[in-house]
Amino acid sequence: MKKRSVAALTAALAVAPLLAAGVPGQRAMAAESGADGSSSRAGSTVLRGIDLDTVTIPELQARMKRGDLTSSQLTLAYLQRIRTVDPKINAVLRTSPTALSQALASDARHRLGKVRGPLDGIPVLLKDNVNTRDMPTTAGSLALAGSPPATDADLVTRLRAAGAVILGKANMSEWANFRAAKPTSGWSAVGGQTRNPYVLDRNPCGSSSGSAAALAASLAQVAIGTETDGSIVCPAGMNGVVGHKPSLGLVSQSGVVPISAEQDTAGPMARNVIDTALTLSVISGADTAGTDAAGTDAAFGLTAAATQPAGLRGKRIGLWRLPSLGPDVDALMTRTASRLRAAGAQVIEVTPPHQARLAELEFPALLSEFHRDIDTYLSSRNGPRDLAALIEFNRTHPAEQTCFSGQELFELALAAPSTTDPRYQAMRAELDDLSRRSIDETMAAHRLDAIASPTNPPAWTTDCSRGDNDVIPSSTPAAVSGYPSLSIPAGFVGELPVGLLLMSGNHQDARLLALGAAVEQRLNAWRAPRYLPSLPSGTTG
Repeated sequence: MKKRSVAALTAALAVAPLLAAGVPGQRAMAAESGADGSSSRAGSTVLRGIDLDTVTIPELQARMKRGDLTSSQLTLAYLQRIRTVDPKINAVLRTSPTALSQALASDARHRLGKVRGPLDGIPVLLKDNVNTRDMPTTAGSLALAGSPPATDADLVTRLRAAGAVILGKANMSEWANFRAAKPTSGWSAVGGQTRNPYVLDRNPCGSSSGSAAALAASLAQVAIGTETDGSIVCPAGMNGVVGHKPSLGLVSQSGVVPISAEQDTAGPMARNVIDTALTLSVISGADTAGTDAAGTDAAFGLTAAATQPAGLRGKRIGLWRLPSLGPDVDALMTRTASRLRAAGAQVIEVTPPHQARLAELEFPALLSEFHRDIDTYLSSRNGPRDLAALIEFNRTHPAEQTCFSGQELFELALAAPSTTDPRYQAMRAELDDLSRRSIDETMAAHRLDAIASPTNPPAWTTDCSRGDNDVIPSSTPAAVSGYPSLSIPAGFVGELPVGLLLMSGNHQDARLLALGAAVEQRLNAWRAPRYLPSLPSGTTG
């Protein structure tokens, strides 16, 4: 094990006591325990006096180091919660048959003092577009529901090398919401419909819907999502958890079902910023070749960001209000700004430029990129070997049409200009330029540490016939530019969570996470879902 891996873990454990005053995870609940140390009440989040809703990875590692918790106990607790709670929300497609053996191997390393890093023994759910050699990877489509891929995605190789327990696969919006003109987020032919844990007839948003809903319901410690534009941060906001879209290229896209190499990235999701950053420290870096994933400079820097959150005094944050998301969200942004100012931050209202042009150019560029990239991916899998064959598969399989029948985006992509076409290349060049300027110029003009905006509106009702109501512009500047963004719980509109989206300059992920940890501590906006069947007629939250 490399020395830097030990240093990263030691730093995480050493600062854990210093975080008690403000970081989620310190509100552990006592409970009467069964023989295994877990609470006897059905669906409980309490394990050996630990509240799984709020505990952080550094606290779990400290307990495992002391010997009063094992990865096996933690993994069993999450598997039990999946059995008892997931039927309400339908977020988990499958659990790994080797999850417990992975946990037992981690227990042995903990006993021998050979811990591989902060994620050793920590259960992780993967979105079902991330390749796993031992479980199906379907992107929600029956077309890929046969044999698993031959190899793991690079990020899965890193997670395994770091000792994480691959707990299973989360449901997702089929083909990451890039199939139909009016898709329904959280629905796939493989997994059916994922529901929002806060109000079950409301939508979980975005294609990483299962990952976010599972975290809100405390079915895993952390999860992996993917984003092209909004599909990590919107589910995080709408399900009241944390989601980080990394800078483009920070996490390898190798072995992840694509939409666009120019915008796609996998990223970490969790119930707090600390766990999000520690997970990013493991999955980030160049493609692996069997190396120790926890022993990189990126891991060390991100671990420091996770465990040493910056204060807010003197920080300059630009607030992009987006009143189009409704008066209730705007009122929440006003309250959020007041709380940040009370903590010493300067909040300046801003409007990043070029948004209308970005909205005009992004979709046609993605069509060309999707055709190129999905053909390459499908050629490596059993099943349809290219986009044309995939379109034909959907036409001839009625189960692919049980929520919505359309595949208009597939058909448009098939007819889109090639990525070698000068028309496409001009679009992508303009997109790259304007999206970067929209952030860089705004931050420079106001000397900002970050730009903040609402991540999402209150969750809309799920309706297959209508599709989503998800015109949410806040994710686009960071998504198109490849810059990092981070969604943190900001509060609620009635019963429904709303996130605060922070974005910053290229490869400023560690600084953004440190700032996010400070914002999270100040807002303290997380609360557990109540699994309400619905809301009274006429209410938004």
